Amino acid sequence: MSTDSDYPTRRRAVHGPQGLSSADLRPTTTRHTTRARKRRATVLLAALVTVAIVTPNAAAGLRAKLDRALRSPYVSPSLTGALAINLASGRTVYGHNAAKPLHPASNEKLTVALTALDRLGPNFRIETKVLGQGALAGTVWQGRLILKGFGDPTLSRSDLARLATQVRNLGITAVTGAIVGDESYYDKQRTGPGWKASYYKEESPPLSALIVNRAKVGKRTVDNPALMAARLFRRELIEVGIGVSGKAKMGIAATDAVQLGLRRSGLLSRLVRRMNLVSDNFYAEMLLKQVGARVRGEGTTASGARVVVRELNQRGVPLDGVRIADGSGLSTYDRLTARALAALLISVWSDATIKDPFVASLPIAGVSGTLKDRMTRAPAYGNVYAKTGTTSTSSTLSGYVRTRYVFSILQNGYPVSWYYARKTQDRFATILAGA
Repeated sequence: MSTDSDYPTRRRAVHGPQGLSSADLRPTTTRHTTRARKRRATVLLAALVTVAIVTPNAAAGLRAKLDRALRSPYVSPSLTGALAINLASGRTVYGHNAAKPLHPASNEKLTVALTALDRLGPNFRIETKVLGQGALAGTVWQGRLILKGFGDPTLSRSDLARLATQVRNLGITAVTGAIVGDESYYDKQRTGPGWKASYYKEESPPLSALIVNRAKVGKRTVDNPALMAARLFRRELIEVGIGVSGKAKMGIAATDAVQLGLRRSGLLSRLVRRMNLVSDNFYAEMLLKQVGARVRGEGTTASGARVVVRELNQRGVPLDGVRIADGSGLSTYDRLTARALAALLISVWSDATIKDPFVASLPIAGVSGTLKDRMTRAPAYGNVYAKTGTTSTSSTLSGYVRTRYVFSILQNGYPVSWYYARKTQDRFATILAGA
């Protein structure tokens, strides 16, 4: 069970069918990241991580306070990993089990946010197309229309109405063939690997490259989102005055199909903000498959996970013990370390291209998202920008304290005490905010 809509490979990664090994670190291409910028970010990160490992403990008073903050009789210290680093000096101000692999819950979404923003670019938009197979005879389209999805998690019924209007504006008044839903841009796996059965629909609607209104029809979530989309689009075509002879069905557009309508999502930066702010599992999984499709030509969770591992590896993030299985953190196979998350956050901080949209996507203590009701007083209020994570076995918080500190806390248990874990996290961040 999840409470805030989140839940749940250095070269020697965890091996196995759900893990990614060093063989998965083969080169990929990207249009939006130059080698020079990546090299600068990696060099800075390597220097900071090295200092974090070897610098003697500084500010003993602060360290002692942070240590006390994490103490709780209901949260296991052996299943807690924590790290805090001064962004200006690169020095570690606190560390505890920082290299211990733990369940990350929705802190997993930070890896998706970084990879998507870097590989696709903050201004990237996801398309949905209306394609025609056949020919126009007068005002009659003799053939079928295909609604082809490319993985837009925001597609709505009103968007279908606008697409239908685009078709009507071409002078088409009738369609002789079927209305086809094409979800072939992604695979047909509706959930992520390692998910509990209860997560299907409860934590995320079924995954599909073509899905409208998160597959909701009234209070019901359907099992076949693409077929539902085709049926809804058929209704919208009729609503705008287009007669449709054929039924709605599933299929794949032919390569010679012509474009008759186009809808683009909001900017990727907005999608990432939605994903992190409210910890949206569905957005995370859809964006992970999007990365896989765009970078590797495979719209699968596994393909997207390989791109994430490659991204982290290129940035010098230490991957020992890290396992990327899905995008949301729902998977029981996921593993991250406080050290890897802190390094990820430092890498983003040094990357001017993606820093602003990434940081803007994080909940703010006492102000927004999943932190709106936490740390509602000074000095943490308005000064802690961090991603939460909550599952039955994990409670996590990782982010920034103003422009001074980066921190990561991963706490596991079987089950973990959400209440006391969050109390310790909030104390920890508050102490950093007042330091």
